[in-house]
Amino acid sequence: MRPLSEWSVAERRGITGVFTDIDDTLTTQGAITPDALQALADLKAAGLTVIPITGRPIGWCTPFAQGDAESGTAPWPVDAFVAENGGTAFVPQFQAPHRLSHNIYSQDAATRADNHQRMQAVAARVLAQVPGVQLAHDSKGRETDLAFDHNEFAHLNDVQIAQVIAELQGAGMQTTVSSIHIHGCFGHFSKWEGARWIVQSLFGRDLSLELGQWMFVGDSGNDQAMFENFPQSVGVANIHHVAERLTYLPRFVTPSERGAGFAEVAAAILAVRQRPAA
Repeated sequence: MRPLSEWSVAERRGITGVFTDIDDTLTTQGAITPDALQALADLKAAGLTVIPITGRPIGWCTPFAQGDAESGTAPWPVDAFVAENGGTAFVPQFQAPHRLSHNIYSQDAATRADNHQRMQAVAARVLAQVPGVQLAHDSKGRETDLAFDHNEFAHLNDVQIAQVIAELQGAGMQTTVSSIHIHGCFGHFSKWEGARWIVQSLFGRDLSLELGQWMFVGDSGNDQAMFENFPQSVGVANIHHVAERLTYLPRFVTPSERGAGFAEVAAAILAVRQRPAA
């Protein structure tokens, strides 16, 4: 991984779209930081497409996609939220004076219903077979995958994590591990496939043909497919904590961790970009 300062002007100037992880990339201690939120707004104001892509459930993303009028919380300034490692997404619908959203899915309804039943059986088996394991606290909002907590509210050791992964894979599930959760799904979900799917769904284009115009920011194991496929990829500095366990690493790394690191990425892009005419 090279320092962010070595990212060339020509490459930064060509970026028109940004994918970003959420947990421990935009957030610090579980909440988005003001500098990271401002960075999202600044990227959007400069005319870039901005899409968070996360292992979190679609239900967890709802308040960020829609905002909360009662608390005065504004929606995040993004084009879509891809959730559950590519299984589903929220797409904002701008209808004054409200900002609404609707869900889209990468699997049809019948497949999702069948997989949901299978996942409940797998979850029960994992909970019975692996001492100390528990479902992620956000599991009620999940529609297309399972998630077990290893580093958010619970803390599993390497042996327990390996046991959970073995149980999931033994049931025929695809697995990934984020900075906080162990994920399992029936289907070929990954952030990379989710990124390709959302670009095709929203814009009717093939992401793999325009990778020089997009970049990704992340920090953990379930970001590896993005690091592998995006020539322009950046890890926030806390990726150093897990780098030795990863097969694929980002091309660049920020000086700062978490939300502050994301803000540094946005500043690097915006420093060489002309704002659109008013």
